[in-house]
Amino acid sequence: MSPARPTPVARYVDFLRVEQVGGVILLAAALLALVAANTPLHDGYETLRELTFGPASLGARLDVETWAADGLLAVFFYVAGLEVKREFVLGELSDRRSALLPVLAAAGGMVVPALLYLAVTAGDPVAARGWPVPTATDIAFALGVLAVVGSHAPSGLRVFLLSLAVVDDLGAILLIALLFTADLQVLQLLGAAALCGVFFLLQQRRVTSPWFYVPLAVAVWLLVHASGVHATVAGVALGLLTRVKADPGEAHAPAERLEHRLQPWTAGLVVPLFAFLAAGVAVSSDTLDEALRDPASIGAFLGLVLGKAVGVLGASYLAVRLGLARLPAGLAWSDVAGVAVLAGTGFTVSLLLVELAFEDPGRADLVTLSVLLASTVASVLGTLAIRLRRGAHVRTPEDL
Repeated sequence: MSPARPTPVARYVDFLRVEQVGGVILLAAALLALVAANTPLHDGYETLRELTFGPASLGARLDVETWAADGLLAVFFYVAGLEVKREFVLGELSDRRSALLPVLAAAGGMVVPALLYLAVTAGDPVAARGWPVPTATDIAFALGVLAVVGSHAPSGLRVFLLSLAVVDDLGAILLIALLFTADLQVLQLLGAAALCGVFFLLQQRRVTSPWFYVPLAVAVWLLVHASGVHATVAGVALGLLTRVKADPGEAHAPAERLEHRLQPWTAGLVVPLFAFLAAGVAVSSDTLDEALRDPASIGAFLGLVLGKAVGVLGASYLAVRLGLARLPAGLAWSDVAGVAVLAGTGFTVSLLLVELAFEDPGRADLVTLSVLLASTVASVLGTLAIRLRRGAHVRTPEDL
């Protein structure tokens, strides 16, 4: 008896699991947003973004754009939380010496862009609020670009980029929680923490029914949102509390099963929909001219394109030279340089940070445009650097 043929939905879900597909869909969504914002579709596009819905009694009557940033991205950050925990418990980051290189590289890739941004925006306190914007790396898009040129890259390069991006995302999550929390409501936050404790206990009791977890996750999200902490933190917290080690006789741990199920939808729907609603900037010669003169816009662009490359490569080099870490087998410094440039693709998290950092829609649009341009430049330059790697002279750390 021949096996059953997969349904069209199953084939589409499998298609979304291909890494470069998520990057292509994300880019298409951003381009579609720019088209919608710069054509006669503009009025309809703005009406869509401002459409409100949700239960007002629960403090969740929000416009569509906010639902995408606070609600949909909570699912994305849940998957990111699963990746973070899996990497630290079972992956490359579980070994201290192997973990130090991507951890320190990620730290350098956050500190240098932030300092460069602050240097450019010195004297403008409003612009300076956006210093977290160039610190982020988009995991999905960066890995998608790397997958496209994967045949030109050593096998350890994907692991290095994934580990770096996971630590980078964890840093961005901490920045969101610490810097963009207004009017903290302690009781709601304590309520969310209590429900997170219930979630953890259910995991330890090996409860698997979604009838427990889905209402619990929604309640945690509502309480975190009401507390004043950005609601995406709820997704991260629950991801970190999900069990990542399989029991004896268990084929896959809950984290692995959930990541397998949710990743296609975050790549094919959640992140692109957020990008479509966040990237719609009206572009004109005046807008471009203003962006070239705006300190926040310039700082974001330089931070992502230059700061990321210098920070990741510089921190990696220092870590190896000081004996704190070692390059993974098969990697040359030309590989690390390519990843360092590719890390400047900010997209998803950078766009979220723009929304959080700037209350003025006009300035937010300028910095959003800068993030889109910087991410495109970084992805193109990173692709070229990785493709040129084959012709580069392979050197060891001792050669430098």
